[in-house]
Amino acid sequence: MLVLSRRAGESILIGGSIEVKVLKVEKNSVKLGIEAPREFKVYRKELYERIMLENLQAARSVVKELRGVMRFGEGDKRSDKEVREPSENGTDGE
Repeated sequence: MLVLSRRAGESILIGGSIEVKVLKVEKNSVKLGIEAPREFKVYRKELYERIMLENLQAARSVVKELRGVMRFGEGDKRSDKEVREPSENGTDGE
């Protein structure tokens, strides 16, 4: 990890296109300004971690649903005669 000391008004450059500037230093916090090209997304770490967790949970949910659909398709071994065709009035033929 690179450790730098900066004062209010000073900045660092990352990769020549991202500037992190110290705007204000208070008792327990530092206010930073970040200038980066639009294609770079900038997140607070705790927000980024929450987004990643939600994405992982959503992906697991989709996988679980797909497995259920696959099991349903494998379990549906009825013959064509057993599958009721819908009637003309939109009901299931009963």
